[in-house]
Amino acid sequence: MTTKPLAHQKKRKSVWDTIVAQRELIIMSVPILLYKILFSYVPIIGWTMAFQNYKPAVRSIWEQEWVGFDNFVKLFTGINGERFLRDVRNTLGQSFLTLLLGYIGSISLALLMNEVKNNKFKRIVQNITYMPHFLSWIIVAGLVSTMLAVPTSGGIINDVLIRLGLIKEPIMFLSYPKYFWWIVAFSHLWKEMGWNTIIYLAAMTAIDPTLYEASVIDGANRYQKMWHITLPGIKPTIIVLLIMNVGHLLEAGFEIQYFLGNGLVVERSEIIDIFVLRYGIQMGNYSLATVAGIFKTVISIILISVSNFISGRLGEEKLI
Repeated sequence: MTTKPLAHQKKRKSVWDTIVAQRELIIMSVPILLYKILFSYVPIIGWTMAFQNYKPAVRSIWEQEWVGFDNFVKLFTGINGERFLRDVRNTLGQSFLTLLLGYIGSISLALLMNEVKNNKFKRIVQNITYMPHFLSWIIVAGLVSTMLAVPTSGGIINDVLIRLGLIKEPIMFLSYPKYFWWIVAFSHLWKEMGWNTIIYLAAMTAIDPTLYEASVIDGANRYQKMWHITLPGIKPTIIVLLIMNVGHLLEAGFEIQYFLGNGLVVERSEIIDIFVLRYGIQMGNYSLATVAGIFKTVISIILISVSNFISGRLGEEKLI
């Protein structure tokens, strides 16, 4: 009769002992915890606007006209519904291409850089590939726009394609909707590929060097070592980053689409965030904008939860 309460008391005591032993770390984490609560959870109160006919500066948020789920119906039906569903498709398409190219590019570059033995050359390559990460998207958009222009306006891509004989006349890339997703994906790849290799290179340093030595004795070449040792060694890191990135599939960006988009490519360039800006905030329909934000949050939580669950069921790494 007394064994179970004693065990429970011992467990509680051990937890308290852990808290006391790590009190400095806990105290250090309090400011970060308060910051997250203040800026990530308190604003959720604003979700009440989704159920109101919200009019700013007219009355307080609790004295607005309550309309139930009318704003949710407006978002998914009629003209707004067609635009929003189109923008959801664009967001997912651009995010998927960006994720795919980003993973392939970053992992490939990390594998190649890990094989470079000349440290000086390796540092030069790292600096060159990292630098675009620190450029603002407005600068990147300007560079991309110039590179995709006609040769007489500095369009290096059209110039190279013409010199190689692949095309006869310059292509106005930013005038054709079919090119826009790829432009966004390759822009993200160029800007972030070098920066994303940092995590993979750090994970590679934890691989046991004796595995490479044993593979050399067995006659493995560099490509076989990368495939059978390096990639399996960083597999947990790849899985965890993939789960985290899947949760951000509805965040395809904003700046590059907003700056490069135009009326000719709007059917492929407009994403959820631009929809919120144009048809929500700029038109004063804050309730509709809030509903779109709730949709993004809920779907993102579902995506990251499902991917985390599938990863665990397959015996791979999980976030929690």
